[in-house]
Amino acid sequence: MPAATPGERVPVPRDRENDYTREAAAGRLDFLRERTGVAGEHVSSYSFDPAILTGNVEQFVGVAQVPIGLAGPLLVHGEHAQGEFYVPLATAEGTLVASYNRGMRLLHEAGGVTTTVIGDRMQRAPAFLFPSAREARDFSGWLVEHFEEIKEVAESTTRSGRLQEIEQYSASRVLFTRFNYTTGDAAGQNLTGKATQEACRWIVANHEPIEHFFLESNFATDKKSSQVNMLHTRGKRVVAEAVIPNELVQRVMRSSTDMMFRARQVSNLGGFMSGVNNNGAHSANGITAMFIATGQDVANVAESSAAFVYTELRPNGDYYYSVTIPSLIVATYGGGTGLATQRECLEMLGCYGDGKVRKLAEVVAATVLCGEISLGSAIVAEEWVESHDLYGRNRP
Repeated sequence: MPAATPGERVPVPRDRENDYTREAAAGRLDFLRERTGVAGEHVSSYSFDPAILTGNVEQFVGVAQVPIGLAGPLLVHGEHAQGEFYVPLATAEGTLVASYNRGMRLLHEAGGVTTTVIGDRMQRAPAFLFPSAREARDFSGWLVEHFEEIKEVAESTTRSGRLQEIEQYSASRVLFTRFNYTTGDAAGQNLTGKATQEACRWIVANHEPIEHFFLESNFATDKKSSQVNMLHTRGKRVVAEAVIPNELVQRVMRSSTDMMFRARQVSNLGGFMSGVNNNGAHSANGITAMFIATGQDVANVAESSAAFVYTELRPNGDYYYSVTIPSLIVATYGGGTGLATQRECLEMLGCYGDGKVRKLAEVVAATVLCGEISLGSAIVAEEWVESHDLYGRNRP
């Protein structure tokens, strides 16, 4: 390849006939070596046929190898996830797998984690603009009257998506809406976008006062944590809960339920003072590690990791601990779930393919609960820093 002149843009090479081959990837690797001097020995080491990557990545050159640790057994009593699970966690953070593993041990001895999926919604949030607030108000009633027709049009674009309701929020001469769907085993962002676009085209064609619409008004708050989704659900709303005897906390965690409850009260106050919108400790750790391992859209950690923690100190000293995750966005079909490594990790959990998404949601929530309890007790027992010194980045 001839050298580029100063200021000339040199694009990454592509094979316009078939860009998903080992030859095309090797050509880009040669380009990378020439432009950067980096050999790419590890980036270029992968075990699957690039042909499977269509729809997952462009200009493929190799892989990012993230270590996967195995935590467990995690004992779950769910409506969809039942029994013991060994959980793959993809991470480069020392102590993370050990911490979740310790929480899983504690809750296994306590009898396991009970999980419940209590909500299932995925949104697209179009906004409709009118000449004045009066037309926007009248449109609100029109939407309710024509819901069944809108539903039929939206669902004509999808096999698994079902429009459940259309929320409405008005401001000025704009009506903001949230089209709420169930999406089967897919996460559903693309599904809901296509369905809602078709519905909006029908709406505009049948309701003349609309000046304009925007398919997404940022009211779905995709890839962002928000109060509206914590109250109204985005993805799966799932609860994980357990009751832990004081004796077990003393023996396994070298703490006490009384001290853990007092620390929780301080943590809640600290969170309130700092202005956080959830009171979890580090749910993003476990969720991110599971998302990378199982092929989820990792950017969805932004909303999926928001968690409501609620605890009770029972009169007999038992500790009730629950985590509610109101916006857990997971899939067991489509997207990155079919990639070679990610599919294997889903298969380890028995969560690959049709009819498994709520099972995966329950396993993720149970894992989060174990991590919350483990970190909370480590802080109380003053073992947090020591554990990072032993397992993490600070080791000599």
